[in-house]
Amino acid sequence: MEVKIGVQHAPRELVVETDSTAEELESQLTAALSSDGVLAFTDSKGRRVVVPASKVAYVEMGGGVSGMVGFR
Repeated sequence: MEVKIGVQHAPRELVVETDSTAEELESQLTAALSSDGVLAFTDSKGRRVVVPASKVAYVEMGGGVSGMVGFR
């Protein structure tokens, strides 16, 4: 699943591919925001992503578009 994370005062969003479900990420985000901790998870390639919860502007979770080639 593709996850886009907007970070305050950063010109670009973080785009990460992960094997976690939307429900798992949502519960991690809720816990991080309520404790003013960090949003931390592992991407599809095994890399660890850590973002301070106080700096998260938005999180967009979705499947992404695969197999699109050419003009539409």
